[in-house]
Amino acid sequence: MIFLSIIAATLLAGIGSVWLASFLSFGVLARYAQHMLSLAAGALLATAFMHLLPEAFESGEAVHRLFTVFLLGLVFFFLLDKAELWHHSHEHGQLDEVLQAEAESLEQAREQVPGAHAAAHADGAHAHHGHDHGAHAHDHHRPHGHSHGHAHTHRSGGWAVLFGDGLHAFGDGILIASAFLADMHLGIVAALAVLAHEVPHHMGDIVVLRQSSGNNQRKALVKVSMAGAMTAAGGVIGYVLVDQLHDWLPYFLVVASSSFAYVALADLIPQLQKRLSARQTTAQVAWLAAGIVIVTLASGLAHSHGGHDHAHGQSEPGTQAHDHRGAALPGEGQHADEDHDHHHDHEGGGRDQGKSAP
Repeated sequence: MIFLSIIAATLLAGIGSVWLASFLSFGVLARYAQHMLSLAAGALLATAFMHLLPEAFESGEAVHRLFTVFLLGLVFFFLLDKAELWHHSHEHGQLDEVLQAEAESLEQAREQVPGAHAAAHADGAHAHHGHDHGAHAHDHHRPHGHSHGHAHTHRSGGWAVLFGDGLHAFGDGILIASAFLADMHLGIVAALAVLAHEVPHHMGDIVVLRQSSGNNQRKALVKVSMAGAMTAAGGVIGYVLVDQLHDWLPYFLVVASSSFAYVALADLIPQLQKRLSARQTTAQVAWLAAGIVIVTLASGLAHSHGGHDHAHGQSEPGTQAHDHRGAALPGEGQHADEDHDHHHDHEGGGRDQGKSAP
């Protein structure tokens, strides 16, 4: 029964939050699409610095060690960015060669069939587009970005978001499983808390992945849903290995936070650095702040309702040991006082006997 409850709760929190975020992004907030990039940047930054990192630091792990993992995570996603840059450049170079060959063949076909004016006109127009294949290739492959460099950043940003989101969801699944193992009611509260704070975060993920998927909403939704499904995987593994995996949770959170921080600072924020009017700049800042405030409030609400109490409570054995030791101290003092009184009485008795002795 507990296992089935964990599966249902993690699927609701992981995938349900994605679909709710999709409804808000593509439905209610669709008319504000031009501002969703700012909202996404704020949401990712707040998720990293106002939710994940504080949660990791509360675990009691050494701060220096956690910051080292955070730095290594940033370097890892930078290298992932470079790998995607090289891979996409190689693919794009091959595609340019194919387009050049097609353009030349169309030009030759047009020269060999000069009789039909309409066909020549059509071929000429097609050849014109083929001749300007560099710009055409860039426009045709605009799903990857507006330019070579821009495209690679978007693609790598998508991979970094998927990696970090999956890792974050996996950790949430472990936390939900831990809560259910402690108490059914606490598990339900934990699942609802995760659902609440994941919705604004997934809205940012969907914006990034839609951009890296050529504004394809379906692809973005499928990718984020796959990452959200890692919540169920974390729940299953957490149900079996909750004690062994608990010590690794802070590091999962730190790596996930480094991915979100990298995407926000290296991919999204640079796209906002454009010369705009005062009104547009104010709107950018307002939506950026809105993303930060929404995620911060949702995370604070989730935390105050005990979403991660059991995760912090995993150190209960140590706390109990501490309390037990603390409780033993008064006992030890009591025994010491009793021994002191007994010794005092014994000495007093000895002195009385000494006085009565002839």
